[in-house]
Amino acid sequence: MVTLPEVKAKAEAVLAEVETVIVGKHEPLMLILGAVLAGGHVLIEDYPGLAKTLAARCLAQALGLSFRRIQFTPDLLPADILGTHIFRREEGKFLFQPGPIFAQIVLADEINRATPKTQSALLEAMQENQVTVEGNTYPLPQPFVVLATQNPIEYEGTFPLPEAQVDRFLIRVRFGYPNPEEEVEILSRRIARRAEEVEVRAVTTAAEVLAMRRALEEVYVEPALLRYMAEVVARTRRHPALALGASPRGTLALLKMSRAWAALHGRDFVIPDDIKRVAIPALAHRLILSPELWTRETRPEDLVAEILAGVPVPKVPA
Repeated sequence: MVTLPEVKAKAEAVLAEVETVIVGKHEPLMLILGAVLAGGHVLIEDYPGLAKTLAARCLAQALGLSFRRIQFTPDLLPADILGTHIFRREEGKFLFQPGPIFAQIVLADEINRATPKTQSALLEAMQENQVTVEGNTYPLPQPFVVLATQNPIEYEGTFPLPEAQVDRFLIRVRFGYPNPEEEVEILSRRIARRAEEVEVRAVTTAAEVLAMRRALEEVYVEPALLRYMAEVVARTRRHPALALGASPRGTLALLKMSRAWAALHGRDFVIPDDIKRVAIPALAHRLILSPELWTRETRPEDLVAEILAGVPVPKVPA
């Protein structure tokens, strides 16, 4: 059993190990780690070359979890992800050969480059933690987390994720460009390392990660804060600039991520600032702008921030 103080200590050790390689991305890494502990999947959307793949691999290594990377391309087939049955002559029968999705952390790289048929192969895995091939169901290793990346440029030849699939990601995060000091640090570490490849040590095990997940259930949430979450999400459905607001899955994402954020900061209770901090990563990717705003520079993130500013924050006992 892992206590909440131990969750904070182990999380800090994991982040410290990852940050020996990844420079200046503490908050995005905390959000991703929080999503892993909350049992959700993560969509990482940013420009090429910003260490999305490297961060996923280092996080898997630090957590002590198995890791597989799938490069999504237009010719990728569902069987290339899930696996297939292969005839074994020595045994005289077909046996299932698992695909790369049978790992604890799966990096779906440039997920929007694959066809909808292949993208949909992830749906059952992400929602049910299992895959079905030729009528047979196979459980996935636990914990199971999909970290998917996509670039916000080069839309030609890509297939935007359908709303049903986007909604299955607990959060969406962006890394952003490093500042000049951080970029100098990246170069200095590369010189000191004297090699292109990087490795980080395992700080936890799969069993400990699962125990940390269970510990999050002990984080207390005031009823007033539950109503606050529900009101924030309800206002996304009524906002005139939005054609589609967040579903109840979005409200649950707020709950899961706020509890994870509290635990990562060493608290066994949620405060309003936890909800505010995770609201944009948890909700913005679930919103669809009204058609008349598509040509304007309006972002769902801005609308979530506007809604947060307009909803009264409840007073909770200290």
